[in-house]
Amino acid sequence: MSGQVYVFDTTLRDGEQSPGVRLSLDQKLEIAFVLQELGVDIIEAGFPISSPGDFESVRRLSEELESVVVCGLTRARSKDIEVAADALGPAKRKRIHTGLGVSENHLQYKLKMSEARALEIGVEAVKLARQFTDDVEYFMEDSGRADKEYLYRVTEAVIAAGATTINVPDTTGFTSPDEYYSLIKNLLDNVPNADKAIFSCHCHNDLGMATANTLAGVMAGARQVEVTVNGIGERAGNTALEEVAVALRVRHDKFEVDTKIDTTKLLSASRLVSKLTGMVVQRNKAVVGANAYAHSSGIHQDGVLKERSTYEIIDPRLVGAEKSEIILTARSGRHGLKHRLAEMGFSFTDERFEQIYGDFLKLADTRSEVDEDDLKTLVTTG
Repeated sequence: MSGQVYVFDTTLRDGEQSPGVRLSLDQKLEIAFVLQELGVDIIEAGFPISSPGDFESVRRLSEELESVVVCGLTRARSKDIEVAADALGPAKRKRIHTGLGVSENHLQYKLKMSEARALEIGVEAVKLARQFTDDVEYFMEDSGRADKEYLYRVTEAVIAAGATTINVPDTTGFTSPDEYYSLIKNLLDNVPNADKAIFSCHCHNDLGMATANTLAGVMAGARQVEVTVNGIGERAGNTALEEVAVALRVRHDKFEVDTKIDTTKLLSASRLVSKLTGMVVQRNKAVVGANAYAHSSGIHQDGVLKERSTYEIIDPRLVGAEKSEIILTARSGRHGLKHRLAEMGFSFTDERFEQIYGDFLKLADTRSEVDEDDLKTLVTTG
């Protein structure tokens, strides 16, 4: 089984579906070029039939992007697929992403059709898409809640029809990591022609398990991950690109696979997407949050200053951050304070330092953080 995991980024499609987010064409292009530089393999550029703006976005990205596959989303409808093929026309490498719901819930309430009819429509959609490109991805929406035997039948049929990637979405964020692992593993083990396609993880974060489920899917044999920068997306969001890429890199001993992502560009990509979408990254967000490499506890500061790996498993430089931060608060100890003062060029006798440290603790009890201006005042007025 291949050691490479392909990164399918859907920031511009599923990510833009975040309530309150609207990106202009120029903003989409700016993000797309950053994603290309980052090393993603596939960019889902939009849903061409949904609006003239989405059609133009897919068309422009198809014209401009050189080294990635450009993908357009469709429903399993002839018109959708034909419009997507038109929008993707200029792309050097193109993918049509089509599919249908597979759970009883979606078949009964959303699609209002039988399993047999849905399977027939899916096969017809794949065959039509293959007339425009040999790179066709089929999504089985709400796989996390679907009947397993039906999933096997659908997967076998659409691969036989020409699908080269099978997307197994946990559309509602319903599954747990052990369940998602079994879902992917069982598909690989029970679908006779599973070796003819790449299986893909598309997980949502409704229960906070999107990244964990995606990594479980990779462990089971999936070799594509569908992600967004900062994990933005519908409802509670999608799997975060930066979390998966760094997890596979830092824990290569466990996963034994990797992506082509240049992780040193992750922080700048995160900040760009945050700025253009208006979606603020929470400070304690894994990998790219403002506090991800910051230490305020005296015990942690002492450990990190002696040996970074005592409290950091990710070197900040791996994601494009300059260094760890020592944040001075009422919980900080002598080692952290002395370190910050030394960075500012100050050095004191032990007696004088103890005076400053006492004044520092009194001040720190009155505010959330003691900054450099505060330290200069303590040093010069004591």
